[in-house]
Amino acid sequence: MKRLIFVMLLASMSGGFLTACNTMAGVGEDVQDVGEKVEDKAEDCKDAKC
Repeated sequence: MKRLIFVMLLASMSGGFLTACNTMAGVGEDVQDVGEKVEDKAEDCKDAKC
């Protein structure tokens, strides 16, 4: 359930990130930042402690 909430929040916030950037390079940086945050969260939840 927590994972679903996290994914829903991530999806809703990604729209804001995409509208905030003016160039394709900016989109790439935003997507990379989101990917890193997802990766960090996955590492935190790796041991089922999230």
